Parts: sequence; C-alpha cells; structure tokens
Amino acid sequence: MQHTTKRRRAALAFGAAVIVGAVALPGTAEAVAQLALNQHGGAARHQGDQTRNVRQAIQNAGAKNVILLIGDGMGDSEITVARNYQYGAAGRLPGLDALPMTGSYTTYSLVKSGENKGKPDYVTDSAASGSAWATGTKTYDGAISVDVDGKPQQSLLELAKANGYKTGDVSTAEIQDATPAVQVAHVGSRSCYGPDTAACGTDALQAGGLGSISEQLLNARPDVTLGGGSASFEQTAKAGQWEGKTLFEQADERGYQLVDDAAGLAAVRKADQRQPLLGLFTPGNFPTRYAPTTATVGGADAAPTRCTPNPARLDTGLSLASLTNKSIGLLQQKHGKKGFFLQVEGASIDKQDHAADACGQIGETIDFDEAVQAALAFAKKDGNTLVIATADHAHSSQIVDNTPPAALSTALVTADGTTMKVSYGTAAAGGSQQHTGTQVRIAAYGPGAANVVGLSDQTDTFFTIRDGLGLSEDVAALSRGARVDVSDRSPRRGERVTVTGSRFAGDRQVRVQLGETDLGTLDLVDGTAATTWRAERGTTTLTFTGVQTGKVATAQVRVR
Repeated sequence: MQHTTKRRRAALAFGAAVIVGAVALPGTAEAVAQLALNQHGGAARHQGDQTRNVRQAIQNAGAKNVILLIGDGMGDSEITVARNYQYGAAGRLPGLDALPMTGSYTTYSLVKSGENKGKPDYVTDSAASGSAWATGTKTYDGAISVDVDGKPQQSLLELAKANGYKTGDVSTAEIQDATPAVQVAHVGSRSCYGPDTAACGTDALQAGGLGSISEQLLNARPDVTLGGGSASFEQTAKAGQWEGKTLFEQADERGYQLVDDAAGLAAVRKADQRQPLLGLFTPGNFPTRYAPTTATVGGADAAPTRCTPNPARLDTGLSLASLTNKSIGLLQQKHGKKGFFLQVEGASIDKQDHAADACGQIGETIDFDEAVQAALAFAKKDGNTLVIATADHAHSSQIVDNTPPAALSTALVTADGTTMKVSYGTAAAGGSQQHTGTQVRIAAYGPGAANVVGLSDQTDTFFTIRDGLGLSEDVAALSRGARVDVSDRSPRRGERVTVTGSRFAGDRQVRVQLGETDLGTLDLVDGTAATTWRAERGTTTLTFTGVQTGKVATAQVRVR
C-alpha cells in the first residue's frame, strides 16, 4: 500500500505540474513512467475502502448558494478525450473528477406535434435540454423555456430572483445561445436572438409577444450576465417603451453597468438590482483555448500532433474560470441574507465537436474543468454551497483503436506520450457532427449533492436546486402584499408627487397607470419601483400592475 501511495502522489504531482499558465501541454514519457501502470494495483484510483469517504461527502440538503455548471456537449467520451490528452489515462481532471457525488441523467426531449406529440425524442438539442433543468418541464427541440404547447415555464433564475436570491448567468457563447437563454427567456424558437430576427414570429414585441431573447434578458435582470453576443444588442427595438433605441441604449437607460473587456470587468466592484452587470466581450462566441484541428477521412493514420495555443484567445481575465470567480465575488451576500444562484456554461465543447475539431473541444473541456475547480474551491471555503457539474447532451467524438475507413478522424499525442485516435462518424467532412442520445454524467459537491447519485433525469436537477434553495413557485403569492404609497395624498395642483410601489417580490417589472393614462413600465429593485407625477385637478387613481403576476395595487390622490 505504501508503494501504491507513493506512485499516486507522483501521479498527482505530475497532474498539477502540467497545468502551467494559460496553456497546458501534455507531459513527458519520463513523468508518466512514475505511474507504474504495469505493476499490480498501479492503475487503481481508490485507496482502500471508500465507505467512510462517501459518508463524509453526504450533506443534508439546504444550501445557501447553488452553482450549476454546464459543459455543452460534454458526454463521457468528451470528458475521457480531454483527460487522456491533458493528464493521461490514469490522470484526473482536477475539477470534474474531484466532485464526490456522481450519477447519470437522461436527456431526451419531446416530439412537438403530430400523432407522437409529447412522446420521447431520443436525441435532444441544447434548447430542450436546458429548458428541462431550468424549468422542470420537458419540451421540444428548439424551445426556450416553454412547454410543448408554447406556454412559458418559470426558470430557476427567475424563481431565485423572486425569492430574494441574487442571480448570475455566464457563458462562453453568445448570451442569447440556448443554454444561457433558458434561464432568462421564453420563446418558441431558439434562434430568436434580437429584434431583427425573423424567426421570432409571434414572440416578437411588435407581434405582441414577450420579445427576443436579448430583450427578455434585460427584463429578467440578473445581477450578473457575462458572455458573448454583443452584436444582437446593437439591434434596435421595434416596439415597446424603448422603440427606436438599440438594446445597448436601453440597457444603459435601465441602469445596467456595461463592460466589454477584461479591464472593464476587473473594475466592477458591485452588481445588484440597482446596477446589474452586463458584460459582453465578443460579437459572437468566445475564441477557443486551442487552435483548431481538422479531422479528415483517414486522418488518424497521419503523424500524431499536439494541440497548440490559439492566438485569438481572449485575455486570461476573461477565461471561464475568471468569469466564474468574478461572478461569485459579485454575488456573495452578507451574513444573514439569502445567497445566490449562478449558472455557468462552457459552450464550445459542443461547437467544436460539431466541427470535428478535437483540439478545440479538448481545450474547452479543460477550460470548463478549471471553472469547476473555481466553483469547488469557493464551495469548500464557504461550506454552504451546492456545486453541480453536468452536460446538456452527449456528442459524436469517440476514442477508437484503429483508424476508421470512412469516418473523420485525427491522431493526438497525449500526456502519456502515446497516440490517441479520435473519430467523428455522424457527418461527412464539412458537415455538422450530431448530438447523441446517451445519458450523461452529473456530479456534485455540498449540501444536497447526494440527490444526483444514481440515474435521474434532467428535470430532476430543477427540483434538486428548487428544493435545496427553498424556492416557492407561487410567485403571485410573493407579490400578494404589494402596495402603492404616495408622498402626499392631498397635494396642491402642480405639486410633484412621488409614487412608490413596493412588495412586488414576485415581479420584475410593474406597469404604471394614472387614471386611464399609461405611464409605461418600471423595473423593480428588490420588489420596489418609484416614479414622480405632477398633480392635476380632481381625484386620480394611481395603479401599479405586476407584469409577471398581474397583481394590482392602487392609491388615490385628491388634488387641492
């Protein structure tokens, strides 16, 4: 046992040593030789009976904070490809592989219409899968947090906000992409990015809908939103209170802090409902960590290569781990207050898998794992945070023994100093590799982590988080005590009167009316919004209506 422990310590030291700076290159054959994999027990990962360790890892549910990390397209194959390359077959991913409670969940979506409506669609897309964990309701491919009939379903982020928690939404994709969108928007088509998107259809503001994903994001008002997708915010609103203004102009008028680079992000010291943070750092998706490789038919027969740094990669202050740490720092609440809900997505594991780009997907998996490490480090220090790491669906990449005769493939030199052949067989060269319908890993640490053990479904994750944070889904009840107060109920004509609506906890906006005159919509800050009115003749009724719950509160003013 002593010799095995020494070998394992050497392996861990080697794993730590290969993470250097922004780019980790595979180790040397000499370092790998210390693992002594050919010796009896040399490949064992466990040291003795694990029963006590498992018992110690189980904590009762009831976390103050939840960090949900999504590796888009990160099936077991993608995890293994990245581990093999970066740390060797006997190595460990320091984040994902350190989470003590592990299970699998099913990812199927539902058929939207026809005779099979509501029955399983065995291979999901990111929109339907994200909607499942975000809302607890399965739906059809392409749907963003609406059910198979198009009815909006409340998301975890919306519920957390209504229940008094701070919230964050982070992605390396466009922030309108499916995974970040499921927490802040409700549309029938995932491509409804901005006001100019024709696919919005009846969801467009000008058609009487809730608006595009970007517009709904501004209404959802997370305390922290970080990602790509600035191009959609250059578009101009076609209807509503901010018609004719760009979404960036609208965000500025609504009190958002806008940043677009690492220096700007580093300068932000506070983010809340008075000044939520909107950081959009690229017009589209983030560049990847590693430069792309191209799989070809017969490609794995060529000389194996190593992944190289991508010169277009963003500042390390905008890495997914850095964004995760920044978000956590901004979302932490003082002692005695409620905590936060944060969703973090590593988006381009999926996107590079679609492109049959092995180095691209490996680098994004390593980036994601570093974000998991950041979340786990905070959770261990905090002692009251649930960390969940999982994927939305599996993907096409496979580790193969021999070069496939017809499928795309590539060969890489791994940390073991040997060759790993990776194959992509669900599309021809230049096509988009397909998602696969297998179950995927879900792993967790902290209060309630045991709820991921065994086989669950994506929708179970919603209930694990909802119940762990104690979130009420009855948002109407949260606004039941809403009221309207005026600074002077009997003002003189021409006097400025301040009108305040409060206790609208279940709402994010209120619509204000002066008699029959619509004064527009106000953002609620911690359930409260105020406006001023110049008193006129007679008796006037001031009405505040919660946009999300429909709760109505009124006050009368008699002008002298």
